[in-house]
Amino acid sequence: MAVPAAASVRDADQYRPPGITGLIDLLDRPVRDRPRAGALVVTGERIHLSYRALATLVDDVAARLGSTGLRPGDAVGLVCANTAEFVIALLSAARAGLVVAPIDPALPEPQLSARLEALGAQAVLVGPGASGAPPVPHLRVPAWPLRVHASPAGTATATLDTDVRAVRDARGAAQELSSHDALVMFTAGTTDRAKMVPLTHANVAASVQGICAAYELGPGDATVAVMPFFHSHGLLAALLASLASGGCVLLPEQGRFSARTFWDDMRAAAATWFTASPAIHEILLHRSATEYPGPQAPPLKFVRSCSAPLNPATQRALERTLGAPLLSAYGMTEATHQATSEPLPQQEALKQGSVGRPTGVDLRVVDQNGRPCPVGTEGEVWVHGPTIARGYVGNPAETAHSFADGWFRTGDLGSLDKDGYLTLTGRLKNLINRGGEKISPEHVEDILAGCPGVAEAAVFAIPDATYGQRVGAAVVVSDGIGSEEILEYARDRLAPFEVPDRLVLVTALPHTAKGGLDRPAVAARYVP
Repeated sequence: MAVPAAASVRDADQYRPPGITGLIDLLDRPVRDRPRAGALVVTGERIHLSYRALATLVDDVAARLGSTGLRPGDAVGLVCANTAEFVIALLSAARAGLVVAPIDPALPEPQLSARLEALGAQAVLVGPGASGAPPVPHLRVPAWPLRVHASPAGTATATLDTDVRAVRDARGAAQELSSHDALVMFTAGTTDRAKMVPLTHANVAASVQGICAAYELGPGDATVAVMPFFHSHGLLAALLASLASGGCVLLPEQGRFSARTFWDDMRAAAATWFTASPAIHEILLHRSATEYPGPQAPPLKFVRSCSAPLNPATQRALERTLGAPLLSAYGMTEATHQATSEPLPQQEALKQGSVGRPTGVDLRVVDQNGRPCPVGTEGEVWVHGPTIARGYVGNPAETAHSFADGWFRTGDLGSLDKDGYLTLTGRLKNLINRGGEKISPEHVEDILAGCPGVAEAAVFAIPDATYGQRVGAAVVVSDGIGSEEILEYARDRLAPFEVPDRLVLVTALPHTAKGGLDRPAVAARYVP
C-alpha cells in the first residue's frame, strides 16, 4: 500500500477540522472517503493497515465486547504499549459504549491494581507491553487479552479472549461515569496522588478539532508515535488527531520510542511532522551528528514540543538541523491536552519563549484573588472551554480546589502579551521561598540550561534554618565545564538570591513517563 505523500501548505482560511462527535465516529469520514489509505504502520515489519482494515477490526472487537454483558458507561482498563492492539481496543470499546482508562503497562502490579480498583473497572483489556511481552498481571478484575495478527499484504485479524466474565459489582469512581464519557485519564504521579480525569466524547472532539486546526492536519500528513498513548500528549495529539484527519501513524516496533530506529521510522511513514517532549528532542539533537539522515530525511512541515518547557537553545539547534519550525504547545490532561500552541509560520511570526495562543479555549492569567492580571504581569493560568473536564472522579475535594465555574485553575504561572500569547514562568507549588523572595525554579533552570556545555538543569529547594529555603541545582554537563564556570554564567543573568547556593554536576536527571522533569525524584536524590 502506498504511503501518503507530504501534504501541501493549505490556506488557513480554507482549512476545516474534521467533523466528529467523539471516539465513536472518529474513523467514519476517512473510511468513507479514503478506505484504502494508510491509517497505521505496525510491527517491526512496518505493515500498512488501511482505514478499511482498521475499521473492520474495530467493528469485530466491538461486537465481541458487546456480547460480554457490559453496558454503556461501564469502565474498562486498557494496559498496552503503543501497538495496534491499543488503537483497536480503544476504538472498539468506544463503539461498544464503554469508558476506557489507559494505564501505563510498566507500572508495578500493586499500582496497576490500585488504579483499576480506584476506578471501579469491570474488566481490563490487555495488549503487548513495552517489552513486547503481554502484561497479564494477577489482577482483581478479569484481564481480557487482545491480539492482532497482521500480514504483509495489509490484512489483519484480531482475537479477544473474554472467557472470564466482567465484574458486575465493581465499586469506585466508575459510578460517576455515563455513556457520555469516553476516557478516564490518570494524571502523572504516584498511585496515591494520581487523579482520575473523566473526558467526555465532546471533550475529545473539541480537543482533536483544535489540534487539527492549529496544524492544519489532513489526509496527506503522517507521523511517528513517539509519546505513550496512556498520556494525553501521545493519545490526543499524535494518534487521535491523525486518525480523525485521515492521516497515517507509524507505531514503532514493540510500541515505544527508539532513537536508534526513529529516522528509519520517519522515512518509512513519509512523516510530515512529529510531536515529542523536550527530553526526547534533546536526545534527537544529541544524536543528530551521527544519526540524522540529512537529505534522505522526509521533508517536515513542522515539529511540535509539549509536556514540559523547551530550552530555547535546543529549539534553535533542532530547527537548524531539521530545517523545519519547532512549535511549542501547552497542555494538560484536564484540558484534554492542548490549550495553546505556537502557530504555523505561514500564519504569523513566531514569538521566542512563548507557548503560543489559545486553541479552542479561553485563557486568562489571574492574581491571587482571581482577578485578571494586566498585560505582561505574572499570575496563575486559568483555562475555560469545551475541552475542560468537569472535575476529578472520586475526588470532590480536589475538584473543588481546581475547578470553579467551568474554569480550570492550572497551578501554572505565566503572563499574556498584548497579542494574547502566553509565556509560562513556573509552577505555583514549585516556588522556592528564600527569605521572602519567591524564586521560580523553571526560570533558573532556563538560565542554567543556556550556559554553553550544560545539557539540562533541575532546580530545587534546600531547607535552611535562616532563610527557610535556599536554591539547589543538579546540572547535566558536557565538554568538561565546571561548577564555577556555570555559577559565573548564572551570576551575570540572575538576581543574587536566585543563584544556586549548591550546585551538583550529574550525568543524567530523572524524568516522568511524559518526558517532563521528575521533581519528586530530583528532590529525593539531591536534597541533603
